[in-house]
Amino acid sequence: MLNFAALLEGIAYWANALFHHETFIFFFSWHSAVFSLMKKILTALLLLLAVTTTARAQFKQDTYYVGASLTGLNMSYSKNTDFQLGLNADAGYFIIDKLMLHGTLGIDSHPGDAKRFTMGGGARYYFLENGISLGAGLEFSHLSPGIDNLRLPFEVGYTYYLNHHVAIEPAAYYRLSLNDFSGGSEVGVRLGLGFYF
Repeated sequence: MLNFAALLEGIAYWANALFHHETFIFFFSWHSAVFSLMKKILTALLLLLAVTTTARAQFKQDTYYVGASLTGLNMSYSKNTDFQLGLNADAGYFIIDKLMLHGTLGIDSHPGDAKRFTMGGGARYYFLENGISLGAGLEFSHLSPGIDNLRLPFEVGYTYYLNHHVAIEPAAYYRLSLNDFSGGSEVGVRLGLGFYF
């Protein structure tokens, strides 16, 4: 007759000896590190695939866009100003896949009571594979009291979708002044929220 208690005791003894043997520990710790790395790579690939397929649906022809963004964020630099904080409103339309024409209205606050009002338009091209966009345009700005400026804004941005319609859009920009290159040109960042429908 088989003694189950002795059998279980023997299995426990050999399992304990095997799991504490240094070859076994090295083998499984190495495998768990490789397995963990493979899980991370697979997760990243699946997320990239999901973001790419979601992004493709949003950059189609006849899609409308409305967005708002904070500019400056105390990271903007211009010879004439040390700090500025601005608010921009955008509206656009995709004339073909991946190419949007848009208009912009904005207001920037500068030290003291000075305010800059901007109005402009431009185009933004989206790369479907990764959500990166490149933009350029033309804008008119009026800095109170009475300084007018014509600028060429260039922008590199990223579109990260929160759902099928709403996206967070960080970007870096350079606004080249055509009237006063050293005093009116500006480099900065913006953080926006866009709605695609």
